[in-house]
Amino acid sequence: MVLLLAAALSCAGCGDDEPVVKVDLNKRERLMAPKPLEAITYAYLPQYSHTISFQRHRALLKYLRTATGLPLRQIFPDTFDEHIKMVQRGEIDISYSNPFVYLQLAKVGATAFARSVEPSGKPDFRGQVICRSDNPTIKSIADCKGKRWIAVDPGSAGGYLFPLGLFYDHGIHLHDFAEVDFAPGPGGKQEKVVLAVHAGAYDIGTIRKGTLDVVAQKIHRDDIRILAETRPYPGWVYSARQGLDPEVIRAVASAMFALDPDNPDQAAILGAAGMRRIIPARDEDYEPVRELVEKLGIQ
Repeated sequence: MVLLLAAALSCAGCGDDEPVVKVDLNKRERLMAPKPLEAITYAYLPQYSHTISFQRHRALLKYLRTATGLPLRQIFPDTFDEHIKMVQRGEIDISYSNPFVYLQLAKVGATAFARSVEPSGKPDFRGQVICRSDNPTIKSIADCKGKRWIAVDPGSAGGYLFPLGLFYDHGIHLHDFAEVDFAPGPGGKQEKVVLAVHAGAYDIGTIRKGTLDVVAQKIHRDDIRILAETRPYPGWVYSARQGLDPEVIRAVASAMFALDPDNPDQAAILGAAGMRRIIPARDEDYEPVRELVEKLGIQ
């Protein structure tokens, strides 16, 4: 009975008037699944914690993905040195770094294509020397001699190089300090400098201007005094690693330059990233930093 039912079903719909379709198995077309675009990596030099780095650039990355159609992905090096090595190895396609680190990236073939304008509206920034407000022994730059100094990182511009130049101009050299240390551990180094000075672990600290606003929720702002500011130097720079497709660079740069601070939605994207706008950059813009490096004899 089961066999008869199976035979009936197999013949259902079959009749003498059904057209016969001949299949030529010698004619075949090979179908290939579309290859997904490889992610374009984007990294913000880890001056702040990874959480802050993500929060500051999340909206910008989302905008760039939409505007360019490119699969941009933010990655998070732990240290300044790791950031540099990852660019050199081709693991970071687009780097957002301070000008001192950019000089090192340029030596391994990176090309500057954009720079940020600070919230002040100027395309440059400064370093700051800070101390506790209640420290009675520090009233001026001259009082920093013989004190314990914590800086951000040997590769930090506003948090080390620029203040070092300021000390140099006031006749103070590295050997004049009782101690010179750098913020420990991965990421978040700007915050760590402020917190170390706030806790009294060091007499003075050096940070980039704007850091105190970032850590305002972690300290009593009145406990910290800005002792001095450095001269302005050209601002943070976007650079592309050696060998990155020029079309990718052009697309990303065009989208960045199109961000309008007078557009409320786009102003929010820029504001979150700590910028007023993004403008074109050339390697020559960073000659003042090269001159400072040469003056200080830094490799």
